[in-house]
Amino acid sequence: MAQQGNKKAQKRQTRARRKAEEEARQKALEEAAAKERKQQTIIGALVVTIIVILIAIVAVVSLRSIHKKNEANKVTADASYSALQKVKTKPKYADDKGGILISKDGFDKKIDKAPTLEIYMDPLCPGCGSLHRQIDTDLDKLVDSGQVNLVYHFMNFLDADSTDQYSSRAAGAMLYVSSHDPSTQHLLDFVSNLYKKDYQPAEGPDYKATSNDKIKAQAIAAGVPESIIDKAFNGTYGKWLEASYNYTIKRKELLNSSGQMSTPAVTINGKLMDMSEVTQLGLTQQQALLKSLGIKESQVGKEGVMPKIGTGAPESLS
Repeated sequence: MAQQGNKKAQKRQTRARRKAEEEARQKALEEAAAKERKQQTIIGALVVTIIVILIAIVAVVSLRSIHKKNEANKVTADASYSALQKVKTKPKYADDKGGILISKDGFDKKIDKAPTLEIYMDPLCPGCGSLHRQIDTDLDKLVDSGQVNLVYHFMNFLDADSTDQYSSRAAGAMLYVSSHDPSTQHLLDFVSNLYKKDYQPAEGPDYKATSNDKIKAQAIAAGVPESIIDKAFNGTYGKWLEASYNYTIKRKELLNSSGQMSTPAVTINGKLMDMSEVTQLGLTQQQALLKSLGIKESQVGKEGVMPKIGTGAPESLS
């Protein structure tokens, strides 16, 4: 009987020990789970905090940009023009209105009796990309044959639609190349390369960070010497670019039918091409350009054949 009692006691002790061990194991699991939940809560809070900070940074940058543009809008056109003239460091061939003239004879050498075609562009602007992809082949021929004087106006409208001031960096690079590379063809090709469909970055939420090296690669592909493009990202003409922007958006002759200056904008002998009319008439921008100049596509690039309008008013599109 005593033996049987001992066995029962041992079984009770074993059950008690196992129960205690199970309770200890369960407690350990609960403590581990609680610790994990606490860590996840902390991590979640950190992630939320980081996201909030990033949103705040983006908001501040955007608001600064908007504020800067709004402040610029309060200044008169005359005052903005005066401020542009006072900038000390200017692109070598920039005219007093912020344009870089290109002709068959080189930079800042106007061809007599040829129409003057001016293009206002932002490197990030999708509409500018569409325009250039339509007309750049003709532009090359028109310039090379002396049929037009081409004036580029590089702008930085869309800095706030990138995360790294792409417009200012790309526009600054084009300005630097125009000032330091004597080849007008290199600049023409560089501009075309920046608007290639397989290169031009998207704007806004779809924008992906684009390094200086990627911009540089487009310049080198256009024939720009590496020794020149390497120095094109130091912000040499940053103040001038801002002053040029502030003046350009005030010019009444550049305001569209909505009363705004936007890119792309094209003028022929000083008269703005109405892009809404181009759309309404079902014309491509290439067709509208050639029609306005008074030249047939078959005549583009032909020596001795000049656009019909000369230095006069553009032909009517309708």
